[in-house]
Amino acid sequence: MHVYRIGDAAALLGISADTVRRLVDGGKLAAERDGTGRRIIPGPVLAAYASNRGSRSVMTRSARRTRRTLQVAGAGAAALLALSACSSSDDSSTGSDSSASASSSDKLSGTVTVFAAASLKESFSALGKQFEQEHPGTKVTFSFGGSDSLAASITGGAPADVFASASPKTMAIVTDKGDASGTPATFVRNQLEIATLPGNPDKIASLKDLTKSGLKVVLCDKTVPCGAAAQKALDASKLKLTPVSYEQDVKAALTKVELKEADAAVVYKTDVNAAGDKVEGVDFPESADAVNDYPIVQLKDAPNAEAAKAFIALVQSADGQKVLTEAGFLKP
Repeated sequence: MHVYRIGDAAALLGISADTVRRLVDGGKLAAERDGTGRRIIPGPVLAAYASNRGSRSVMTRSARRTRRTLQVAGAGAAALLALSACSSSDDSSTGSDSSASASSSDKLSGTVTVFAAASLKESFSALGKQFEQEHPGTKVTFSFGGSDSLAASITGGAPADVFASASPKTMAIVTDKGDASGTPATFVRNQLEIATLPGNPDKIASLKDLTKSGLKVVLCDKTVPCGAAAQKALDASKLKLTPVSYEQDVKAALTKVELKEADAAVVYKTDVNAAGDKVEGVDFPESADAVNDYPIVQLKDAPNAEAAKAFIALVQSADGQKVLTEAGFLKP
């Protein structure tokens, strides 16, 4: 017996993944759990539901694509697809109405869930608003945080459409588990900078200055891309630094300085820019040896795959790149 994940079931039925989830939650579609804990729906259950929908079931372009990839999956899938095709061909609408329906199905709608590195918060929030304006009926929701934590959430089954990481290493956590759709693409790069208190009262002028006795310095945790990059720069300089704390993402590290709980932090240039006059930035040459590439990818079980592709396209477009470079990111 063939089984289908939520996204595939939605494509076959010609409805959204959110609708399929509501049907499962409401008991109208019986679902099981696979070995990873994700919900799957048996083929016969989908066939029965398609039959009950009758003439209301219209096969979308997405469903037709899914049919081509799943048509050899088994008798249950064949029955479901036959039912869907019949209901489409038996529809009493005219040819022009059918064309209008196909055009309507191409229109983006629904929620796009983006998991993104904390350093992307300001830029991606701006791009999210732009996306919603360009595609009325859509909503972009973000989960910002340490790339390693976000990757762990994705491999643990958290529903999301897009993952934008602050390093290839943390992206590999997702791709190695087979949770990405396609190959991640680097869309920007980011470089480190020292964030000090306004006016730089401790006269910090180099990475070595952070090792001064009595200076309270904060770093990102070594498992987070900004922390790994900082450690790489320190190792290259043969410097040893004991911070007062390791933070789980770059925003948390910067906040320590903004609140005057630390004298300095090693963060990204983009975060210093975003903080405005709350901190002061100090460049250091070693940062050139620890530049992070930022990859982005659509996720394999994206609930809103078409909108996910469109959001990634915006990020990679000239408009998207302009927003990102103005925030201080480097071009890929």
